[in-house]
Amino acid sequence: MRRRFFVDQIRNGRAEIAGDEAQHLTRVLRVEAGQHYEISDNRDVYLAEIETSGKRQVIFRTIEKLPPVAAQARLVLAAALVKFDHFEWMIGKATELGVDAIVPFPAARSERGLALAARKRLERWRRIALEASQQSRRAHLPVIEAPASFEDVLAAPADRRFALDEDPKASPLLAALPQSRRPSDSIAVLIGPEGGWTDQERECFASWTRVSLGPRILRAETAAIAALAILRAAWDLR
Repeated sequence: MRRRFFVDQIRNGRAEIAGDEAQHLTRVLRVEAGQHYEISDNRDVYLAEIETSGKRQVIFRTIEKLPPVAAQARLVLAAALVKFDHFEWMIGKATELGVDAIVPFPAARSERGLALAARKRLERWRRIALEASQQSRRAHLPVIEAPASFEDVLAAPADRRFALDEDPKASPLLAALPQSRRPSDSIAVLIGPEGGWTDQERECFASWTRVSLGPRILRAETAAIAALAILRAAWDLR
């Protein structure tokens, strides 16, 4: 299966990858002129041939536009900020699972200072999402948003909204899935911090369906990936 790369733009049938990424392509992946790969400008995917390959620049020539992927439900992960090594792992795996957007936010029990520091990490997080998108052959990059407030996250529109909660009174996620599921649906999943939700935060879940992944207490990043996998499969295999 061909590797897929993202490019900033395709102009007159040509696109380039420059700088450190081009160096990675030539030194690590050993790309050469004449080889065929797939490229995406975050809108369409093309079969392309490498025209020239250098240490700091790789130029592609498009051969043909590839068919678009089938429509899928839009999946948004609203994730409370946790330690950055765990959060970055979550970004990569959520991207592989096809999440369309990731919205970080500070919860009451998030460590102090994470929200401010997160803004300085956005470029790194988007880079992680880019690399995971290329590895998993996505056609489009997920949006990694700047940190939002808890109130703004709760008000975000979606057809289905699930709040993950370790409270035993929460319904099992599988039992809460609707019978009718459309590829045009938008789904939001809300993940709390390492210390869990406060009672005050739970009182704000009126318009969200509180759901559980079972009796085990999972790490925040593990819960996020488990929930995304269930939701993506439920809609894709409806």
